[in-house]
Amino acid sequence: MVSLISVIVLLGILIFVHELGHFLAARIGGVGVLKFSLGFGPKIIGKKIGETEYVLSWIPLGGFVKLLGESDNESLPPEDEKRSFLKQPVWKRMLIVFAGPFFNFLLAIVIFMIIFMYGVPSLTSDIGKVQEGSAAYDTGIISGDKIIAIDGKTINSWEELRAVIAEGKGKEVEIVIERDTVKKNLLIKPKLSKSKNLFGEEIPAYLIGISPSGKVVLERKNPGEAIIAAFIKTWEISKLTIIALVKMIEGTISPRTLGGPIFIAQVAGAQVKEGIIPFILFMALLSINLGVINLFPIPVLDGGHIMFYAIELVIRREVSIKVKETAQQIGFAVLVMLMIFVIMIDIERMNIPIINDILKYFK
Repeated sequence: MVSLISVIVLLGILIFVHELGHFLAARIGGVGVLKFSLGFGPKIIGKKIGETEYVLSWIPLGGFVKLLGESDNESLPPEDEKRSFLKQPVWKRMLIVFAGPFFNFLLAIVIFMIIFMYGVPSLTSDIGKVQEGSAAYDTGIISGDKIIAIDGKTINSWEELRAVIAEGKGKEVEIVIERDTVKKNLLIKPKLSKSKNLFGEEIPAYLIGISPSGKVVLERKNPGEAIIAAFIKTWEISKLTIIALVKMIEGTISPRTLGGPIFIAQVAGAQVKEGIIPFILFMALLSINLGVINLFPIPVLDGGHIMFYAIELVIRREVSIKVKETAQQIGFAVLVMLMIFVIMIDIERMNIPIINDILKYFK
């Protein structure tokens, strides 16, 4: 029950934010908005304010904004023509469509900014284990030492330490360690080795052969630092999402790592039990994923509409209705098949013997 409520709340917030982006961009752009619906299907409740009907519908797995004149066969009185969506310049239509995914990214940025200001657990630069035969071992670094600077740059966390070593690409660096309140300057040259990236691939990396002690401090940022860190974190996760999908297409990553609505419900329920912070961090992650996926050039998604508008800019005329309709039907079919696929993976992941036996026939 907790999982179901959690996923409804999650989807409701993310969909509302996405559609709010379209709604505000249309309003700012002078385009009429006829309906703003959260959810699909039969209407639960609705209220008309001005020309816009605000609706809450039964199926919380989507939502939409109905704009004035967004359909080719819609006849409008002359006074409404200038407020029609299709009568707007191509660049304005692209911005209105892009505003949905943009607001999903914006939600993630706001969440990360608040979290960074509240405080994020961060590993200190205290050393736990030193690998025998490693660069650190050969230099005389021992367990319990704390790295406080590398090449004159102050080190405050393990993440900073790792980043500086990686950026050096194997060049010799000067490390300042603190041992029993005594500081020592040491020269160390990282050794080329193998490491597992986020996707489980072995990649060459320059390492010094140390691991963290596990000591954690709460790192808080001021508003300026927090917003910069939030932008960086949102960009990093967006980039990782795209890389993961590309690697999935290449076959490097199994498509069985995908998660559908059942998996999302399970994770959301678990995050709620962990507390509000893990839950809203999960919301930020989902919001970024929703933003990225919606920008894919697949008809029926925002990215598909932007693709058609980009083509229109190049050929200087609108793409034919027949081509659009055919492309949207194909895009819809692809999305339905993908949804069925991820739901099957979700069910298989539940490891129910009788269901697993049935799913074998579909492999």
